[in-house]
Amino acid sequence: MSNTLTQLSQQLGRLLLSRGWQIACAESCTGGQLAATITNTPGSSAYFSHGWVTYSDKAKQQLLGVRATTLAEQGAVSEAVAQEMAINAQCLANATVAIAITGIAGPSGGSNQKPVGLVCFAWAIDNAPVTSQQQQFLGDRTTIRQQATEHALSILCQHLKCIHG
Repeated sequence: MSNTLTQLSQQLGRLLLSRGWQIACAESCTGGQLAATITNTPGSSAYFSHGWVTYSDKAKQQLLGVRATTLAEQGAVSEAVAQEMAINAQCLANATVAIAITGIAGPSGGSNQKPVGLVCFAWAIDNAPVTSQQQQFLGDRTTIRQQATEHALSILCQHLKCIHG
């Protein structure tokens, strides 16, 4: 694991512990890398609750309750699907925080509308409205997955620093 990921994971742990909050992860293209990064930090059992790797549309529906209509209308790689993944993971885990990631890590699977490296994120934090965004990453499959994991943690830490508690 990169030094940056280690530092972000440790920072996230401190932020969650200071609030007594729990986190859950719902992942697709990162294949569990986000959960592995968070739980690589000693003591993470105090704040890590659940992790789902929902690679297929069927898994997103069965395990996280993503609506078939959202998948059909928006596609699995969309902010709308990431938002449903995050909100439902937060609810199912009874966690204060949830992160969702869905994207195209490549090397195949991309299109003109959704190229390889497109990743959608969502963050559900406490009772605030869910936030989401998409990013375009460059590189090979491993690099895209690492960049997505780093981005998800970095943005979450930024959000948590803005919340007083």
